[in-house]
Amino acid sequence: MFDFSGFTEFDFDEGVPNLSITKNGLTFNKGVVLKLGRPPRAVLLINAETKQVVVRGCGEGTPKSNAFYKDNSRGIISVRWNSRDLLSTIKDLMEWDLNKESYRVEGQLIREENAMLFDFNKAELMS
Repeated sequence: MFDFSGFTEFDFDEGVPNLSITKNGLTFNKGVVLKLGRPPRAVLLINAETKQVVVRGCGEGTPKSNAFYKDNSRGIISVRWNSRDLLSTIKDLMEWDLNKESYRVEGQLIREENAMLFDFNKAELMS
Protein backbone atom coordinates (compact mmCIF):
# COMPACT_ATOMS: atom_id res chain seq x y z
CA MET A 1 0.00 0.00 0.00
CA PHE A 2 1.24 3.50 -0.88
CA ASP A 3 2.36 5.76 1.99
CA PHE A 4 0.42 9.03 1.73
CA SER A 5 2.16 10.64 4.71
CA GLY A 6 3.61 14.03 3.84
CA PHE A 7 0.96 14.68 1.20
CA THR A 8 -1.85 17.21 1.57
CA GLU A 9 -4.99 17.61 -0.49
CA PHE A 10 -5.02 20.38 -3.07
CA ASP A 11 -8.02 22.70 -2.68
CA PHE A 12 -9.30 23.57 -6.15
CA ASP A 13 -11.83 26.01 -4.65
CA GLU A 14 -9.25 28.46 -3.28
CA GLY A 15 -8.10 29.94 -6.57
CA VAL A 16 -5.22 32.31 -7.27
CA PRO A 17 -4.78 34.85 -4.46
CA ASN A 18 -5.19 38.43 -5.69
CA LEU A 19 -5.34 41.92 -4.25
CA SER A 20 -7.35 44.48 -6.22
CA ILE A 21 -6.68 48.17 -5.73
CA THR A 22 -9.40 50.60 -6.87
CA LYS A 23 -10.51 54.09 -5.91
CA ASN A 24 -12.96 52.41 -3.51
CA GLY A 25 -10.45 50.33 -1.56
CA LEU A 26 -8.26 47.25 -1.42
CA THR A 27 -9.99 43.90 -1.91
CA PHE A 28 -8.41 40.60 -0.92
CA ASN A 29 -10.10 37.83 -2.93
CA LYS A 30 -11.28 34.41 -1.82
CA GLY A 31 -7.88 32.86 -2.56
CA VAL A 32 -6.14 35.18 -0.09
CA VAL A 33 -8.74 34.67 2.64
CA LEU A 34 -8.74 30.87 2.34
CA LYS A 35 -4.98 30.45 2.02
CA LEU A 36 -4.54 32.53 5.20
CA GLY A 37 -7.10 30.36 7.00
CA ARG A 38 -9.88 32.98 7.32
CA PRO A 39 -8.14 35.00 10.05
CA PRO A 40 -10.40 37.36 12.03
CA ARG A 41 -7.71 40.05 12.04
CA ALA A 42 -4.65 40.93 9.99
CA VAL A 43 -1.65 43.21 10.07
CA LEU A 44 -0.65 45.11 6.93
CA LEU A 45 3.06 45.73 6.39
CA ILE A 46 4.38 48.09 3.73
CA ASN A 47 7.95 48.18 2.41
CA ALA A 48 8.15 51.54 0.62
CA GLU A 49 11.64 50.84 -0.70
CA THR A 50 10.75 47.58 -2.47
CA LYS A 51 7.09 48.58 -3.10
CA GLN A 52 5.83 45.39 -1.51
CA VAL A 53 2.94 44.78 0.85
CA VAL A 54 2.41 41.86 3.22
CA VAL A 55 -0.86 40.96 4.90
CA ARG A 56 -0.39 38.64 7.85
CA GLY A 57 -3.27 36.85 9.53
CA CYS A 58 -3.47 37.16 13.30
CA GLY A 59 -5.82 36.93 16.23
CA GLU A 60 -7.44 39.38 18.61
CA GLY A 61 -5.10 41.58 20.63
CA THR A 62 -2.37 41.84 18.00
CA PRO A 63 -1.07 45.44 17.98
CA LYS A 64 -1.90 47.48 14.84
CA SER A 65 -4.11 44.70 13.47
CA ASN A 66 -7.33 45.41 11.62
CA ALA A 67 -10.54 43.43 11.23
CA PHE A 68 -10.10 40.96 8.37
CA TYR A 69 -12.44 38.05 7.66
CA LYS A 70 -15.88 37.59 9.17
CA ASP A 71 -18.48 35.05 8.02
CA ASN A 72 -21.47 36.72 6.41
CA SER A 73 -24.98 35.62 5.52
CA ARG A 74 -24.38 35.98 1.76
CA GLY A 75 -21.45 33.53 1.81
CA ILE A 76 -19.01 36.01 0.23
CA ILE A 77 -15.41 35.13 0.96
CA SER A 78 -13.38 38.29 0.41
CA VAL A 79 -12.20 41.26 2.43
CA ARG A 80 -12.36 44.95 1.51
CA TRP A 81 -10.43 47.65 3.27
CA ASN A 82 -11.54 51.13 2.22
CA SER A 83 -9.41 53.27 4.53
CA ARG A 84 -8.77 56.63 2.84
CA ASP A 85 -5.40 56.86 4.58
CA LEU A 86 -4.36 53.43 3.27
CA LEU A 87 -5.50 54.28 -0.26
CA SER A 88 -3.63 57.58 -0.16
CA THR A 89 -0.48 55.81 1.03
CA ILE A 90 -0.68 53.27 -1.82
CA LYS A 91 -1.43 55.99 -4.41
CA ASP A 92 1.57 58.03 -3.26
CA LEU A 93 3.85 55.00 -3.08
CA MET A 94 3.02 53.87 -6.60
CA GLU A 95 2.20 57.26 -8.14
CA TRP A 96 -1.13 55.86 -9.34
CA ASP A 97 -4.27 57.78 -10.25
CA LEU A 98 -6.91 55.44 -8.89
CA ASN A 99 -9.67 57.69 -10.22
CA LYS A 100 -8.63 56.62 -13.72
CA GLU A 101 -7.16 53.14 -13.30
CA SER A 102 -7.43 50.07 -11.08
CA TYR A 103 -4.82 47.41 -10.44
CA ARG A 104 -4.53 43.76 -9.49
CA VAL A 105 -1.54 42.08 -7.82
CA GLU A 106 -1.10 38.34 -7.45
CA GLY A 107 -0.15 37.17 -3.98
CA GLN A 108 2.57 34.78 -2.89
CA LEU A 109 1.84 32.72 0.21
CA ILE A 110 4.42 32.72 2.98
CA ARG A 111 2.98 29.68 4.73
CA GLU A 112 5.29 29.57 7.75
CA GLU A 113 4.31 33.17 8.64
CA ASN A 114 0.60 32.87 7.75
CA ALA A 115 1.17 35.79 5.41
CA MET A 116 0.70 36.81 1.80
CA LEU A 117 3.23 38.94 -0.10
CA PHE A 118 2.11 41.33 -2.84
CA ASP A 119 4.80 42.86 -5.06
CA PHE A 120 3.27 46.08 -6.39
CA ASN A 121 6.04 46.27 -9.02
CA LYS A 122 4.19 43.40 -10.71
CA ALA A 123 0.76 45.04 -10.53
CA GLU A 124 -1.36 44.74 -13.66
CA LEU A 125 -4.01 47.12 -14.93
CA MET A 126 -7.51 45.77 -14.51
CA SER A 127 -9.69 45.97 -17.59
